[in-house]
Amino acid sequence: MAAAEPPASFSIGELSRRTGVNTETVRYYERIQILPAPPRTASGRRVYGAAESRTLTFIRRARELGFALDEIRTLLALSAENGRATCAEVRELAVRHLADIRTKIADLRAMEQALAETVARCEAGQLAGCPVIETLSAG
Repeated sequence: MAAAEPPASFSIGELSRRTGVNTETVRYYERIQILPAPPRTASGRRVYGAAESRTLTFIRRARELGFALDEIRTLLALSAENGRATCAEVRELAVRHLADIRTKIADLRAMEQALAETVARCEAGQLAGCPVIETLSAG
């Protein structure tokens, strides 16, 4: 009968390479306790495994979608529950986040329009001075 193999373990640098998350960011996530502190070797070196890699990948993807760290904490907690009620809670959080994104997009479109109009006035030479500076200086 073969002995069970120890779980794969790797350094913070390898975790960083596997997940695409900077090592300083990994340490930060540990400090703020969004990523559990990993076990350490006798010499104090952090040792990571597949579970930490999955969690860190989850966090990175959630950040790419614009979720705030507190929202990610909630998503991680809900993902541990894995039930039907959990899915409804996750959906509600995602719906609120989507609404926030749509609001930001609308705000960016309005900003783009205002800036485009200002730049167009500048190009057309309609005003003396600089319309961009004047727009930024206006109250």
